[in-house]
Amino acid sequence: MRLTPATELEYRCKKLQERMAADNLDAVIIVQNADLFYFTGSVQSGTLYVPAHGQPIYMVRKDAGRARMESGLKEVIPFGTMEDMPAILAIHGYPEPRRIGMELDVLPVNFFERYRGVYPFADFCDATPLIRRVRMIKSHYEIHIMQDAADQVDRVYRRAKEVIREGMTDIELAAELECTARKVGHLGLIRMRVFNGEMFIGHTFSGSDSAVPTYMDTPLGGMGPSPAFGQGASFKPIAPNEPIIVDFAGSVDGYIVDQTRIFAIGGLPDILRRAYDDMLRVQERMKELAAPGIPWGRLYDECLALAVELGYGDSFMGARGSQVSFIGHGVGVEVDEYPFIARGFGDMGLEMGMAFAFEPKAVFPGLGAIGIENTFYLSNEGLKQLTHSSEELVILPR
Repeated sequence: MRLTPATELEYRCKKLQERMAADNLDAVIIVQNADLFYFTGSVQSGTLYVPAHGQPIYMVRKDAGRARMESGLKEVIPFGTMEDMPAILAIHGYPEPRRIGMELDVLPVNFFERYRGVYPFADFCDATPLIRRVRMIKSHYEIHIMQDAADQVDRVYRRAKEVIREGMTDIELAAELECTARKVGHLGLIRMRVFNGEMFIGHTFSGSDSAVPTYMDTPLGGMGPSPAFGQGASFKPIAPNEPIIVDFAGSVDGYIVDQTRIFAIGGLPDILRRAYDDMLRVQERMKELAAPGIPWGRLYDECLALAVELGYGDSFMGARGSQVSFIGHGVGVEVDEYPFIARGFGDMGLEMGMAFAFEPKAVFPGLGAIGIENTFYLSNEGLKQLTHSSEELVILPR
């Protein structure tokens, strides 16, 4: 178990304060778990107050003692209610903020109204874009953790080759792989920022189930075990000559990588074999283009154009009518961080330190899905691939 170094936390808060200055913010108030972990090293229930200048204050309801142990911040103090904030800040010499940023993309309205009641004369605005921009640039410390997560998903990949057998259900395979992941340190949780963004730690499904769309903004969905959670593995038995998808998110000490590999028993139809090779070509096109400064939207447009040219206009990133408008997404503390390799992001470019998953996939209703996913990091030496399992189709004997 790692504790986030104090130097990391200090640097992150400083970068946030720099962005706050550019937006004329007096303070940012942070309450969401993923952001709390990133800026404090803990997820104990409370509020992080980041002033425009000076030390941030982590005010903790439960449990303050554990938060002091886990967080490297200098100011970690017990906290009763939101109404206590003005007095606490006055004791620390901070003036009453007039312009406050909050995580308005995830903050419940009732919480927001209570904070606004504490500071009725303040102007509130959305601090999420600032927070996302700080978090999108990974430090060497973060990348080292993500490398450990890549080793973890490789263990899952190797276990899949050992346990897949004809007749076992998708959910039995998922359970085997989740067990392996937990034994080698998976936290058992994948954080996703988007509203209602529930996720398993992996999507494992086979055959026609892999082409079933779902409510999630993902190219693959799966039937799932119940309409109450309509995604992921179901009780479908695995059959020969169909794709078996292992789309798995590794998670180590709060950081995520994403990897997809394809297995089959006996073989695959020619249309799926050809599509797999073509998805690898799309991935290679991304590798050729990914460099500092290239707009996220242009990277998407170029890779989409190649997929269409190869004949996948109606199947790329989902079946026709259910296609998603992205091919890649940032990863880190959450699985949907910046950057988004997606339509409509032409004014934001890749930068050194960004980490993202790239997942070109083709979906054929009634037959199955095929594709690849890896996690990459834009380093000073160019684009580096963090996930490292073999990219060959795994054809298992009957």
